[in-house]
Amino acid sequence: MTAAARTAPPVSAIGAAASGVRWEWVMLPSLLVSLALLAVSQFVFLKGSFLRDLGMGQSGDTFEWHNYAQLFSDGFYLDTLRRSVGASLAATALTLALAFPTAYIIARMKSRWGLALLAAVVVSSFVSIVVKVLGLILIFSANGPFNKLLLGLGLADQPVTLLGTMTGVVIGLTHYSLGFAVLLFYSVVITIPRSLEEAALGLGASRAGVFRQVVLPLALPGLLSGALVIFNVSVGGFTSTALIGAGKVLTVPVVIQRTMLLETNYGMAAALAALLLVTVLAINLASVAAVSRMRKGVMA
Repeated sequence: MTAAARTAPPVSAIGAAASGVRWEWVMLPSLLVSLALLAVSQFVFLKGSFLRDLGMGQSGDTFEWHNYAQLFSDGFYLDTLRRSVGASLAATALTLALAFPTAYIIARMKSRWGLALLAAVVVSSFVSIVVKVLGLILIFSANGPFNKLLLGLGLADQPVTLLGTMTGVVIGLTHYSLGFAVLLFYSVVITIPRSLEEAALGLGASRAGVFRQVVLPLALPGLLSGALVIFNVSVGGFTSTALIGAGKVLTVPVVIQRTMLLETNYGMAAALAALLLVTVLAINLASVAAVSRMRKGVMA
């Protein structure tokens, strides 16, 4: 044994030292920077939401509830909020239905195709959202391959357009978050031991039964967390809604953009942003509370 080997600390000692590190203190600087950036940006528009718009981009100096009173008294803004939440929930459900089975298949592949497919998903996540949306517009255009297939099979008498429709917006939001969701759920599936599935199969369970009774319960916390992330990304999505919606599907981000750039009513735009923020926070807190109550009921 060399002198270096005799003086080197054992692996167990290194592991014990690492386990004794207060990782929360290591993460504290990045957490403080993130909170500072978030707090400053939120404070700016929250402050502006209490200032009355005077026209031509000018705002008053006194704090008042005029913008919020107009928000809740005008059905247009409330309908826009409902439309945003509804489209985001539909996109979240569709993304879950597509992303989780895909992630499961990739994670359980034993050949090199699994790594190849995962690499393809990673590469697709780097593509700009504008490029993705323009690709969807070309695919679903009147002369695109989607309509050519429908007309060729006799499933439609005339081209079907998704531009300017809620269905098109949901597809666009799903396409935007699908690659990220597959990567997220892949990390969830690989934490589930394959031996549990093999044991269930050995006891006579079917593949569908193993997936339903073993995989889904174990992946449920990751699924719920991923669903909230997908919903939060979708409800604030602007590019997909603006391009595929073609100005006909008005969600809160689109209305905020129009209110700021076309009407130059910065106070009302800030109030809309505050309304969207509070709504998303309320949905997230309610979801977390429901999951916690469900866990307590299961454990009891």
